[in-house]
Amino acid sequence: MTEMMAWSIFLLPLFAFIFISLVIRPFLNGYDRVSGYVAIVAVAIGFVLSIQSVLEVWNNHGKIVWPSHSWITVGSLELSVGILMDPLTAIMLVVVSGVSLMVLIYSQGYMHGDPGYSRYFAYISLFTASMIGLVLAGNIIQIYFFWELVGLCSYLLIGFWFHKPSAIAAAKKAFLVTRLGDFGFLLAILYLFANGGEIFAANASEFTGAGMSGSVFDISSVNFAAKSGFFAGSIATLVALGIFAGAVGKSAQFPLHVWLPDAMEGPTPVSALIHAATMVVAGIFLVARFFPLFEVSSTAMSFVAITGGVTALFAASMGLVMYDIKRVLAYSTVSQLGFMMLALGIGAYGPAIFHLFTHAFFKALLFLGSGSVNHATGTFDMRYMGGLKKHMPWTYYTFLIGSLSIAGIFPLAGFWSKDEIIAASLHHPDAIQIVVAIMALVAAFMTAFYMFRALFMTFHGEFRGGIAAEPDSGADSHDVHLEESPAVMVLPMVILAIPAIVAGFLFNPVIDGGIGSIPQYWFSKMLNMVDHVYVKGHPIDFFAASISSIIAVSGIGLAYLIYIRKSVNTSTIIDGEFSYMTGPVYKLIFRKYFFDELYEGKITIALFYNGVARLIDWCDRNIVDRIGNVIGFFGRNSGKVVTTLETGQVQIYGVGMSVGIVSILIVFVVWG
Repeated sequence: MTEMMAWSIFLLPLFAFIFISLVIRPFLNGYDRVSGYVAIVAVAIGFVLSIQSVLEVWNNHGKIVWPSHSWITVGSLELSVGILMDPLTAIMLVVVSGVSLMVLIYSQGYMHGDPGYSRYFAYISLFTASMIGLVLAGNIIQIYFFWELVGLCSYLLIGFWFHKPSAIAAAKKAFLVTRLGDFGFLLAILYLFANGGEIFAANASEFTGAGMSGSVFDISSVNFAAKSGFFAGSIATLVALGIFAGAVGKSAQFPLHVWLPDAMEGPTPVSALIHAATMVVAGIFLVARFFPLFEVSSTAMSFVAITGGVTALFAASMGLVMYDIKRVLAYSTVSQLGFMMLALGIGAYGPAIFHLFTHAFFKALLFLGSGSVNHATGTFDMRYMGGLKKHMPWTYYTFLIGSLSIAGIFPLAGFWSKDEIIAASLHHPDAIQIVVAIMALVAAFMTAFYMFRALFMTFHGEFRGGIAAEPDSGADSHDVHLEESPAVMVLPMVILAIPAIVAGFLFNPVIDGGIGSIPQYWFSKMLNMVDHVYVKGHPIDFFAASISSIIAVSGIGLAYLIYIRKSVNTSTIIDGEFSYMTGPVYKLIFRKYFFDELYEGKITIALFYNGVARLIDWCDRNIVDRIGNVIGFFGRNSGKVVTTLETGQVQIYGVGMSVGIVSILIVFVVWG
């Protein structure tokens, strides 16, 4: 693969965005469908090149190095633009371009007839290009540029239907909450620049000998410095925690998780893209990209592990009680991202990336399935669905495959990746790993339960009216179409169901000797080419696999007893004779632990409005305004003094000159 081919993966969707925005929208307004074709072709070519990049990295036994191109030079500081093509990059390129391609194809059916059709495909193209640019970035400044561009694109897409107040609020919420984490990321970059320059200069020969630029912003150089012990523990810890703050915001980790469920206000294909392949996995990618830096600091690693474990458990509990199918999937995403962070925090780099890879396919499949049922029923509320299995068999069976995979049922993809995370947390555990292992197992049970709760409520039983049955919806039976979605929507779901079944076993085969020409553990071995990662070097851990499988089956069984057999009456537990024990707990979870009220109510009003905002207002009025007024007073009145002297009378000027001469003579005589 040439450097130009690698750049093409990024440039193709970027050019699609430019062409749709500047040509199709203004000049080909009656040919909106061309927008979809342009975006699909651009990303499809990028997907083919991404697959080639994986083969090239495998054949080259590691990263492909291309020289960086100088961008900005300020004194001794030189910023460059370049590509870091290593195993992590190659794998992420396949995930981003592959899922984006399926989402774009699906969107042709889902967005058909929408007045913003071309604008939608322009935004999606820019979103895909931004994420690919982030993945390819060779230095931290490049990452940060695309990091912010990804945030901007998510804002535009979440608020795509800007005529809806809820969409506007959700877009603003996502933008503002993720900015908090981004501020930490920016501080980490500034701290690294301020404290790393002398360290890099003192060890310049080491970088040169390793074939690296030695720039404080170069990713490979930063990771090399961390592995070589050039960073003091405090520097590594502070930089790692700052980077992790950015990841917490983008990947919706506790306590900055609140934006992601509200992001469901955007079109469903956007939700699939955000949750499976772009914005939320950017945080996981960021920690993985700087994993050697995190490894230097046990404090940072522990913080990542605990945050991931808490997030996995916390979000899974909220998924148990939601009725909006997209919100169930949203909390599922937050929980699975917690699994990945947990794995990174305990040093299981390989399993974390493996789970990111498999999760992308079955989560995109599940979101597209939720869009399909919405296309038929007009609602996302599972209480008004039911009985869709017989009307939408393709959607049902693909959704079932996605649910089984995310639950971790053998032999689907999610089983293999989740098994490796659980096995890593159970092997040689210290105190923290015991805690996170328990969290992971409990979250795995909840995952199986809430996914099959969604499946049973949506597809089984009797149909409950769809949007026509929703109170105050203003809809009628004509808004409900109980039939399978069009082929352009079904086809991407079928394609995504294939890797949701086989990706785990095929991409990391446990059979000694591999499968045909596919070597054993090739996925983990390719990641290990960076030489700092955890590789599963033993056969399948039957103990961990058995435990996780029993837990998953138990969760599915409980959902079956409640929602199919009706053996347990949940209304009795919540509102009936046991409500004094369970009612407050249910309310706490259903209200999302009151985090929205806390952030948007108490914190916003009491802390920001009554505190920070009032202080800034006082400073503005009493300090800034008064300084401006004083300067203005002197400017206005000093001119009046001068004008009184400029009378035009020669006698006055002569007197002034005489007084000046006499004053100079007196000074000369007195002081010499």
